[in-house]
Amino acid sequence: MTNKSLSGSDGQRKALGKGPAKGRVTMQDIARVAECSQSTVSFVLNANTSVKISDMTRKRVLEIARDLGYRPSMLQGLQDRSGGKDAIAFVIDKMTTSPEGVVMLDGVRQVARALDALVLTAETDGNAALEERTLTMFRDLGVQAIIYACIFTREIKIPDGIRDARMPVILVNCYTADGEFPAVVPGEIAGGHRATNALLAAGHRRIATITGESFMEAAQDRLQGYRNALATADIPFSPELVVAGDWSPSAGYRGTQELMELDVPPTAIFCQNDRMAVGCYEALKEMGLRIPEDISVVGFDDEEITRHMSPPLTSLILPSRAMGRWAVEQIIREGGETDERQGALVKLECTLVSRESVTRPARG
Repeated sequence: MTNKSLSGSDGQRKALGKGPAKGRVTMQDIARVAECSQSTVSFVLNANTSVKISDMTRKRVLEIARDLGYRPSMLQGLQDRSGGKDAIAFVIDKMTTSPEGVVMLDGVRQVARALDALVLTAETDGNAALEERTLTMFRDLGVQAIIYACIFTREIKIPDGIRDARMPVILVNCYTADGEFPAVVPGEIAGGHRATNALLAAGHRRIATITGESFMEAAQDRLQGYRNALATADIPFSPELVVAGDWSPSAGYRGTQELMELDVPPTAIFCQNDRMAVGCYEALKEMGLRIPEDISVVGFDDEEITRHMSPPLTSLILPSRAMGRWAVEQIIREGGETDERQGALVKLECTLVSRESVTRPARG
């Protein structure tokens, strides 16, 4: 009798004979049941795409490995110590190059710590093969849930390592078009509206903005919020008051120079992140202009530096920590029942923090 006449993990275990009963399931055991070579099993389990293996074979090997309870040897000790079920995996594309990822992780840890749960963290650097191996590792470890995060807000295509997971999966700062998994992102449009409205409320009518890179959703949404606020105040949109930036202090510096050279310069500038606001401050001070007496400035993200700028910068909180907390709270609330959460895209508020960089305009 071959394994093809057996169904489910019981049949697969019977096909193995006495092997696994005496110890841990090996790649050789999986190869015997799948009726393929051990090297093929190794390529599949390590997400190695350098060798052409049919989708049917890959799927069969993964199913058999999962049903037999295969654990890579490097994970066995961790499995024994962590218990798997008391661990949450946090997988992100970038963390070391931006503070947002660290803050997200801190939010995850805050809630997990109260549950006495471990948080296992991995950075994939946006590498598809590494990402697949990482997700497979966590799935095989038997973690309680996977939190999949992106450093830049965007729509994603779900990796196979997540789609095949038999556990809750929460998306942070990213989402899928079909809403298959619960996801949380910042309310960027509302944030852009709120930033612009703070300047409108102070009496400004000629308000400029320095944007991020136009291909990024955060830049598009913050600009849309800016335009919505102007429209609500019945103020015509002026393209000359919008300068393209790239999130850097240099972009804020150059953008401010360009804006202040207009025949009718703005009385306020909404910098779409705090780093560009740093450059904006420097350019204005070099021109001999005072903040906020001569021109008001608002930033976005509420990074630590905003508190130490002179004057302290009015900014909006990017809810990275809150998104991390939200992700763990969903795992607790839903208890693993993922079907009821399908299509749930949540947008968290970007709260305005008022400081000394905004006041009424000195001129019309």
